[in-house]
Amino acid sequence: MGTSTGVLLVNLGTPDEPRTAAVRRYLREFLADPRVLDINPVGRWLLLHLVILPTRPARSAAAYQKVWREDGSPLLVHSRALAQAVGERLSPRGLAVELAMRYGKPTISSALDRLKTSGCERLIIFPLYPQYASSSTGSTLEAIYRHVAREWNTPFISVVPPFYRHTAFLDAFAAVGRPVLDELEPDHVLFSFHGLPERQIRKSDLSGEHCLRDGCCDRIVEHNRSCYRAQCFATAKGLRDRLDVSEASSTICFQSRLGRTPWIQPFTDQVIVALAQRGVKRLAVFCPAFVADCLETLEEIGIAAAASFRAAGGDTLKLVPSLNSTSTWVDAVETMIHETLRDSD
Repeated sequence: MGTSTGVLLVNLGTPDEPRTAAVRRYLREFLADPRVLDINPVGRWLLLHLVILPTRPARSAAAYQKVWREDGSPLLVHSRALAQAVGERLSPRGLAVELAMRYGKPTISSALDRLKTSGCERLIIFPLYPQYASSSTGSTLEAIYRHVAREWNTPFISVVPPFYRHTAFLDAFAAVGRPVLDELEPDHVLFSFHGLPERQIRKSDLSGEHCLRDGCCDRIVEHNRSCYRAQCFATAKGLRDRLDVSEASSTICFQSRLGRTPWIQPFTDQVIVALAQRGVKRLAVFCPAFVADCLETLEEIGIAAAASFRAAGGDTLKLVPSLNSTSTWVDAVETMIHETLRDSD
């Protein structure tokens, strides 16, 4: 029967190729998810099919072409390397490791089927999103639960929780960032996280009295324990402490907004221009919502934001690489998997 415990690493996803048709397929699957576009079904269909899909795929495909590698999508390449390295660590201990993408390939269904074929009756699910959001972690877990619910003999499942302030994660990101800061000696440090609509932040606050108010994200309390924005602030604080970056010489901001509805602020693209106009010449940018370099880091920050920074008067914008498959990140992933195994025993 093989091993009895399987580990499923899950990242968000990527198109199969940097072409308009492939990007359209990917965006259709991604944005049709009611946890991503959390509006009424008719409005979601109209927005997706009449506004987004007719125009956005071509623009996104052009952006993907700037960062696409010979061996494929950066996100998928780095995620596969991580899964292979983690598998080499865990297979001698009787654990099978598979990689899946919430949208696109390899699919969650195919990865779960492979673990089942390997004889896995117990699953450790590892959503590769440091901070919790219903549109990422929540959607991933829903898809997994939906798949295994079809089985007569359902597997026993444990989930690695959001690791936004886990020591091993923060240490790994600090290890990647330290050489960049030492070389660049930046005037300012940016912690840029993926954005979310404000309505999704409010929905995470079951009290309805805490989120998006003054000082709401200064610390994690009962009301904001599931708040993505508060978890981003906690991640940034953990990195500042490890890297000796002062709060005054750094900014937390949010990128990749879509549409006209209010999104959490401040916006990365606006902050970058304002910093350059204020006289900042050397800017280092961390993207700690992403554990693998992807379109949002390599193109949106490393290319587009860097060009905007220079055009506004800055000299050098340096993107801090993501964790990818660095040895310290493999160590961290292994640590969190073993912690989850121990806690579920």
